[in-house]
Amino acid sequence: MRQRLAIIITLIIVVVVLIALNAASYVRVEHVSDSESSPDRSTFNSGATGTQALYDFLRESHHQVVRWREPSSSLLNFNGPKPSTFVVIGRLQVPYTKSEANEIWRWVADGGRLVIIDRRPDLLPESTEWKLTTHVSHYPEYDLDPNSFEQMTAGVSAIHPSQPTALVRDVESVMPSRFVGRTTISAKQSAADSTSENTGANDESEDYLDDSEETGLDVASLQAPVVHFADSEGAMLLDFAYGNGRIVVLTDPFMVANNGIGRADNLLLAKNVLAGYGGLIAFDEFHQGRATTHNALFQYFSGTPVIAICAQLGLIGLAIVWSRGRRFGRPLPLPFVDRRSKLEFVASMAELQQRARAHDLALENIYGRVRRVLVRHAGLSNTSPRAEIARRVAMRSSGINRVELEALMRKCEETINGAPVNAKESLRMVRRLRQIESMLGLRSRSRDVKQAAEHA
Repeated sequence: MRQRLAIIITLIIVVVVLIALNAASYVRVEHVSDSESSPDRSTFNSGATGTQALYDFLRESHHQVVRWREPSSSLLNFNGPKPSTFVVIGRLQVPYTKSEANEIWRWVADGGRLVIIDRRPDLLPESTEWKLTTHVSHYPEYDLDPNSFEQMTAGVSAIHPSQPTALVRDVESVMPSRFVGRTTISAKQSAADSTSENTGANDESEDYLDDSEETGLDVASLQAPVVHFADSEGAMLLDFAYGNGRIVVLTDPFMVANNGIGRADNLLLAKNVLAGYGGLIAFDEFHQGRATTHNALFQYFSGTPVIAICAQLGLIGLAIVWSRGRRFGRPLPLPFVDRRSKLEFVASMAELQQRARAHDLALENIYGRVRRVLVRHAGLSNTSPRAEIARRVAMRSSGINRVELEALMRKCEETINGAPVNAKESLRMVRRLRQIESMLGLRSRSRDVKQAAEHA
């Protein structure tokens, strides 16, 4: 009873653990509508605030695009094809740390191209020459419908390019949202400039270039940011050099999101900004909360109950192995298996009869089977006399002599009943019985073997 109680308690524990696993692995997927106040700018998002339409368009237009799901440090030590353009869109689920920002800027300084699309970008590097300040006039309400074009663009008109540049090629106008950010550009005044305010403009520019040569700055980094789209409140699209690379800033994610990319020439502008310089375009998905797991199998089954099912099957297997190793009920003796074969038994009996010189016993075993076969062949009963058996057998078989068969049967019966006989004589009688059996085609031995195999 104690053993049964342990197994019953174990089964109850297994059931409780399975229920707990099912409860833990059950994830109720609720449809959460996109909100402009908390947008999801990932290329995996097909909602209003996502950028899946832009990604699919670039891929189907045969541009090299990739979802970058690795840390920013991989841009510097990645062994495969390195991206030429790195795109960071909107508010991030995982903000950049200071070290990650330094890695991004180092990659740009080595010749990369960084595209930042955000209303208030916080990934801009510090500059000693220019100061970029971004401000937003309107913020989205909580109950704003991002799918409503009227609510997103109320009171906003199309914006035309500020000047003809490569980024605005073939673009007549773009439609921003009313939540677009504006960037103001101002030059930082150095201490040397403040002491030489009364110096002529030519002397001031010469001194500025001389200072740049002494500090080892690249002349390209001293160029002012190029404004491509702007209105009276500030710039919406600009780019500037940083080391050997460039940084492009677009202050309205609505222009590249699913709900706004089809308005005016927004799609054409996005294509020029992202794919205008060619090469591999990488969208930052790591900081959108979609980092890779480095395990293709777990990543394939993520979000499905397959992993929980495998855990449950493993738990059930362990329970079966544990229960099989314990006794259920009272102890029982092991089954007795007779490992002796029939041939060993026959050989043992033959050896015993030979040592005991029990020739009559050996003859009795053989003659009894042959007589039953002869009776069956003659169509008589076992109580029929041997003379009648010999006569009927001789009648049905031409090769059998009735007198010889009767004499052989008499001799065998006399030997069985105690008449003296030696081994040679008993062997001769057995051989003669086997010959008669073979002549009649009865083969009692093979039939006995077959019947014994059927009954076994």
